Amino acid sequence: MTAVSLEHATVPADAGEVTLLIARRVEPGHEAAFERWAKGILDSAAAFPGHLGYGLFRSSGGDAPWFLVHRFRDAEACRAWQESPERAAWFADCRGHHHTEVARRELSGMETWFAKPGSTRPAPPRWKMAISATLAIYPISVLGSLFLVPHLAALPLLLSSAVVAGVFNVLMTYVAMPAVSRLLRAWLTP
Repeated sequence: MTAVSLEHATVPADAGEVTLLIARRVEPGHEAAFERWAKGILDSAAAFPGHLGYGLFRSSGGDAPWFLVHRFRDAEACRAWQESPERAAWFADCRGHHHTEVARRELSGMETWFAKPGSTRPAPPRWKMAISATLAIYPISVLGSLFLVPHLAALPLLLSSAVVAGVFNVLMTYVAMPAVSRLLRAWLTP
């Protein structure tokens, strides 16, 4: 699929953020009308309190769906958007666009690390996510204890803990979890 617009800063750690993934099938010949409608609803949602960003992914062709993605600050912000009159107005005005929803998923916390872009497959069981996260954080913890913590001993506890947490978070988000989820993909989502 080709990305039209994607405004994600990072994949969230388990901070309560919610990613809403919606797959819609569009009848041939109605793609332009759907794209205008989708852009309108995404822009409307972007102005909503707690909305963190969005994306629109075109169909790869044939019967493959289009994907709309929203990120929200928390479940309450997501629910407020989904129950809003603004969203209802967009759906009241989508006749003639010839599109139907074929799947919807809400991802939160660690599930976002394991979600394959463009997929509507369910996240792995939490116990598999926990094992994967442990495998990712273990080497970071060992290396951090050996090489980072000794250099922070002179700092106050709160400051040294903040440095450790920041370094661990960046390494988990950008290095360890992407590598572990890629290596264990067949086991996580057979």
